[in-house]
Amino acid sequence: QVQLVESGGGLVQPGGSLRLSCAASGSIFSINVMGWYRQAPGKERELVAAITTGGSTNYADYVKGRFTISRDNAKNTVSLQMNSLKPEDTAVYHCNVEGLLTWKRSSFRSWGQGTQVTVSS
Repeated sequence: QVQLVESGGGLVQPGGSLRLSCAASGSIFSINVMGWYRQAPGKERELVAAITTGGSTNYADYVKGRFTISRDNAKNTVSLQMNSLKPEDTAVYHCNVEGLLTWKRSSFRSWGQGTQVTVSS
């Protein structure tokens, strides 16, 4: 009922930048939180950054000062600008959206399929 389409991953050299984007569509009444998680090989999925409808943000310590999350409430999109990328940022990045469906205002939490980010020289 909710579809997430991610874009923007790829291969970049250390110190470089990438911008990830995610668009949500479907039977959405409202979206509360939009965020990005990542999962590296052999590791658990972890929060990278999240943003509320009002614009409050939460970042993992290891990306503070390097990554910036933003959203367009009118378009149901969220973006992650990643600067000063490091090899340890290599992972599959997943978009995550939480909100209410139009059907009975029931809550939902949806995940994108993920986009690969590889930081390597």
